Amino acid sequence: MLNIIKLAVGCPSLEVLRERLNHYRVNGHATVQTRTMPKRAEEVLDGGSLYRVMDGMILCRQPIIGLKSCQRADGSTGTLIVVSDDIIPVQPRPMRPFQGWRYLEPKDAPPDLGNSLTQDGIADLPPQLRRELAELALI
Repeated sequence: MLNIIKLAVGCPSLEVLRERLNHYRVNGHATVQTRTMPKRAEEVLDGGSLYRVMDGMILCRQPIIGLKSCQRADGSTGTLIVVSDDIIPVQPRPMRPFQGWRYLEPKDAPPDLGNSLTQDGIADLPPQLRRELAELALI
């Protein structure tokens, strides 16, 4: 299993991301367009997720369903990363900007906001407050 991490440019929150998912769909599934097909596609398709960076923080992931070649608006070829509609919040983690996408090994991926965080009430906090707490290394 291997993950991909990609910036969600101009997307300040999970709510905006959820809204965007309705605009780029193929066969009923949400997609994210990128230029290149991952060379390690088999590993990505073996349970990988697309982690999203918003305003300098990794905030969520979406399970990857498939990868599909496409024709871009300028006539060049591209790739659609087909993802689940499930947006899974993860423990916020700062991330510097980068171009395109990167592989993200499972050992380096932030954990989901799971049961222990939910029991502590952290998952119920507004996203901006979670972000500020993460920037202060308090969660």
